[in-house]
Amino acid sequence: MKILVLGCNGQLGRCLKDQLVNTNYEVIFTSREQINITNFEETNSEILDISPDVIINAAAYTEVDMAEKDQNNANLINHLAVKNIADFCKKHGPWLIHISTDYVFDGNSNSPYKEHDQTNPHSAYGVTKLNGELAIQSSGCKYIIIRTAWVFSEYGNNFLKTMLRLGSKVDKLRVVDDQIGCPTYAQDLARSIVEIAPYLKMRSNNGIYHFCGNQPCTWHDFANAIFDHAVTKNLKIPNVINAIDTLSYPTPAKRPTFSVLNCSKIQNDFGIHPSNWREGIEHSLDKLLFQKEI
Repeated sequence: MKILVLGCNGQLGRCLKDQLVNTNYEVIFTSREQINITNFEETNSEILDISPDVIINAAAYTEVDMAEKDQNNANLINHLAVKNIADFCKKHGPWLIHISTDYVFDGNSNSPYKEHDQTNPHSAYGVTKLNGELAIQSSGCKYIIIRTAWVFSEYGNNFLKTMLRLGSKVDKLRVVDDQIGCPTYAQDLARSIVEIAPYLKMRSNNGIYHFCGNQPCTWHDFANAIFDHAVTKNLKIPNVINAIDTLSYPTPAKRPTFSVLNCSKIQNDFGIHPSNWREGIEHSLDKLLFQKEI
C-alpha cells in the first residue's frame, strides 16, 4: 500500500512520521513547500504522479482565533482545498483520510457527541472545517473523516507547550475552567490512523469517526495535570493556577462550552481505544526533555 501524507511538518504530520516509520507501507511525506494544497492544479498533478492508494490529509488551517479575521484563507485551506482533494480521490480512486474537529458542534449538549449528532459551529474555523467535511461527503470519494479535539504533543504549538512556556516565566496563571473537552495526544491520533489503514482494502463503506482523550476535563484541569507531571521532572511551574470563566478570558472565536466526543464507534469498528492523555503528557515531557526543548 502506498500512502501519501499531506502536511507532514505540522503537529499531526510529524507524529505520523513517527508512527509510520516502522510499517511496511510505502509512505511519501510532503510539506506545504512540496505540495501546496491551495494550488489545485499543482496538487492534482503532484498526487497523480505519486499515485497513492491512501491520502492522509494532515494539512489544515488551525489558528482558531486568527480564522475570524482570515476567513478567506481558512476557507481556502479547510474547505476548498479539501474539496479539490476529495474530487481527485473520486476521479482516481484513492481513499481519503481527513482530520476534522469538535468545533463543528455548538457545545450545547449535555452528553458526549456522537457522529450523527447535529452540527452547528459557532466559529469561522468550525464552519470551514464542517464545510470541508460536507465537500468530502458530497464528492462521492472513498473517505474516513476523524473528528478530534484539544490536540497536543511534543511538536508544534499547542496548549501543553504554551503552559510549559508560561509556567517557566510566571508565578501565577489564569486558566479557563468552564469549557469541557477531551485532550488528545497527537501520537495516539496518528497511531489510530495507521491502525485504520489496513482495513481500507477490505472496506467499501465510508464513515465519520470520533477519536479523542479518554477522560473529559476543563482547560484548568488540563493545565494542572501538565504541571503535576512537570514538577516530577524538576521543571519550574507556577505557584498559583487560578480558575476563571470564559467571560474573563474573551477570545475572537467562540469555543464550545462542552465538546466531549463519544468514541465508541471507532472502538467498535476498528478496536481503537481513546487516547490516554495523561500518559501523553508524560511522553511529551520526556521527549521534550530529551530534545532539550524545555
